[in-house]
Amino acid sequence: MSQDLTNPEEVASRVLGIIAHNQRKELSLVTIESSFEELGIDSMDAVNIVFAIENEFNVNVPDEEMKNIRSVRDIVEGVQKLVAAKPPTGPEKAAA
Repeated sequence: MSQDLTNPEEVASRVLGIIAHNQRKELSLVTIESSFEELGIDSMDAVNIVFAIENEFNVNVPDEEMKNIRSVRDIVEGVQKLVAAKPPTGPEKAAA
């Protein structure tokens, strides 16, 4: 199952899935426009979500960035930037 992390829609879809799973909500209730307040996400939930995202995407979310996360869009955009900044590995590296 190949996943294109250069595709913003793929990244967004995976982030939405992580948030829905973490919050035990139906995926249809979590949108890019959702705020943490609307989803009932508190600071501990946010930390757990960030840890799950770091594991899923093999990225490190800087502590100063975590303080600015208030919505699903914030997370999606942050992950997209972190993924884009990662050096290629594996088959992608050979093609680069």
